[in-house]
Amino acid sequence: MEAMRRDVKFTYRDYLGLPEDKRYELIDGEFHLTPAPGELHQRISRELEFELMMYCKSHKGWILYDAPFDVVLSDINVVQPDILLIHAKRKGIITPHYVRSAPDICIEILYPSTSQRDVEVKRQLYLKYGVQEYWIVDPEAQTVEVLLAGKDFFETHRVFTVATPLSSPLLPDLSLDLRKVFAEE
Repeated sequence: MEAMRRDVKFTYRDYLGLPEDKRYELIDGEFHLTPAPGELHQRISRELEFELMMYCKSHKGWILYDAPFDVVLSDINVVQPDILLIHAKRKGIITPHYVRSAPDICIEILYPSTSQRDVEVKRQLYLKYGVQEYWIVDPEAQTVEVLLAGKDFFETHRVFTVATPLSSPLLPDLSLDLRKVFAEE
């Protein structure tokens, strides 16, 4: 869906006034409707979240959330990553209703209607506001691209397939079997 536009940029306060029956993101002061994810997206999200939650339980120090949970990057930028991780030393950015700064790791699962926004727009937004690692999960290709924040751009750390366990520079000892994540039920 095309963004809702006007000459004056919308703010987080405007965002809070939207009806709660739909999901929106606010990017550069423009509302973007985010459709409900389909079955494949939900299945991959559930499996990835399960594997990461198991990691978080055995490696203390990480807090995991999933969408819908607002990440307020600024007054005109509010997003809802599919999965996000915050190191416990930064837990002060977590409020009862939203995260008030960039998470350490943001994970987006590509969906046809939002993939361009996830790959291009959010990539720049996450870099600008300090996300350290950005994972782009491609259900069609069955890959996860792990990107690391550099000074001016995200660099590809590695593109993982079902043949290679996923590892992360920020998550020591993580060895995530993507066959489980992408498995059909």
